[in-house]
Amino acid sequence: MQPFTSQSELLRWRDTALSLCDEADELALAGFRRDIRIDTKPDKSLVTEIDRSIERLVRGRLNREFPGAGIVGEEEGTEAADASICWYVDPIDATHNFVRGIAVFATLLAVAVDGEIQLGVVSAPAMRERWVAWRGGGAWRGSDRISVSKVATIEQSQLLYGSRRDDVASGLVPGFDAAMEAAWRTRGFGDFWGHMLVAEGAAEAMIETGAHPWDWAAPLVIVEEAGGRFTTAAGERTIDGGSAVVTNGLIHDALLRRLRTDR
Repeated sequence: MQPFTSQSELLRWRDTALSLCDEADELALAGFRRDIRIDTKPDKSLVTEIDRSIERLVRGRLNREFPGAGIVGEEEGTEAADASICWYVDPIDATHNFVRGIAVFATLLAVAVDGEIQLGVVSAPAMRERWVAWRGGGAWRGSDRISVSKVATIEQSQLLYGSRRDDVASGLVPGFDAAMEAAWRTRGFGDFWGHMLVAEGAAEAMIETGAHPWDWAAPLVIVEEAGGRFTTAAGERTIDGGSAVVTNGLIHDALLRRLRTDR
């Protein structure tokens, strides 16, 4: 059962998230294609001073406006893990794109109540795009309501993925190559953008492995409010697994079957 959240509270969270993204966009664009500090984290991924600045900004405001709420962030970890209300913060999703001067990066914010994602915002300032969804409110790209495609077979579908090398090496999708071979068209539109392309009906599925809850919280609610499905490769509806299979819903079960078998 979905936890009850009042419409007024959802809209308050939405307005706060949008306002935070306005500020985050300014910081991100000020550092984009500039000489900024870049460090390597223990997992060999990159982090910039802009990532850290945005997360500090977001955490500071959330702590002031929603005292006691939990926060799960990419750069500074988890606060108040047992709180009923929890915010997810990815200050810059696709940091490696950001570092290389590629415009496909975004700030991701989401709110969960008792583990159920209620609101998500994906703001991609260099692309001049922003997606938002909240429970019962639909999914939106800017002022346009979006919905998933009506393509009903894998053979007619455009399938997206993050990294073939990583997806295959994960062992979670042994049928990856066979599924791609069966599709009408495939492209490696990774990170948040692949999920948003499914939500707006430009692609039928996005397959990703090795990401984290802060990467998947906002996309989950946006895709679902657009009429799609979000599960792991094992079929579990969670952002805590090691994989994400996101579809228009119509091809979901068939795609899961293909991904699970290497024959």
